[in-house]
Amino acid sequence: MTKDQLLTRRRALMIGGAAAVGAAGTAALLTTGQDTTPAARPAAGPPAHQALKPSAYRLEPLTGYGPPHAVAHGRTLVRHEPLLRVSGRGRTMVLTFDDGPDPRYTPGILQTLREHDVRAMFFVCGEMAVDNKDLLAEMTDDGHVVGNHTWSHPLLTRLTRSEIRSQMERTSEVIEDGCGEAPAWFRAPYGAWNRAAFQLGAELGMDPLAWTVDTLDWMTPGTRTIVDRVERGAAPGVVVLSHDAGGNRSQSVQALRDYLPDLLNSGYHITVPTRHYT
Repeated sequence: MTKDQLLTRRRALMIGGAAAVGAAGTAALLTTGQDTTPAARPAAGPPAHQALKPSAYRLEPLTGYGPPHAVAHGRTLVRHEPLLRVSGRGRTMVLTFDDGPDPRYTPGILQTLREHDVRAMFFVCGEMAVDNKDLLAEMTDDGHVVGNHTWSHPLLTRLTRSEIRSQMERTSEVIEDGCGEAPAWFRAPYGAWNRAAFQLGAELGMDPLAWTVDTLDWMTPGTRTIVDRVERGAAPGVVVLSHDAGGNRSQSVQALRDYLPDLLNSGYHITVPTRHYT
């Protein structure tokens, strides 16, 4: 059995255990890298389609974003739920890619982003990143944000606190070694968050980020389907979830080449967030 098949099988086994984790509520905002002003009304243009509902596989991210607990000065605040949307002037969006880096697919995504002078976020797994630090360095050199997606993509709700800490710490060490600085963001595999994950993430100086549009590209539904999901879900403030590893991601690479120029031509500003509590 190949590594991709093992990953697919592992994820399928975890879906059932993760299904009870999601909950719904009101969304919070974080600011984007270039805009630190409060959320503004969308720029003129055709109305955006309603964002897709996140998949059952990746779970509906926990919302109901109340204010975080303040801790000692100079340390990250502890949240109860992950951030979900971004705020900024006009039609601002964030593109995120999970599970990599994978030398078969990540370079193609980086090339497309570079061609359009666009910044994105990469939530990397330590077991993938440790042997591909050159790609981490390339992400950083191009201005992308590299986040922590744990070491081996486990379901955190089934781990002990010490196991979660190990998953996060080992990955942060690899990221710091490859990028020159520790990660400021983390994302729980499968969107399955718990109190320990939020607390430990904050102790390591990271804020939690979820998503609002799931491309479901892990199911390899076809390039056109992925493109349609992104373009239908496009709206000011959304965070798009895609993948650059964990299976055959050639459709994801091609889809980005197709939808990115369309989004830019439609007036969307693709950027990365900066840490800012609202």
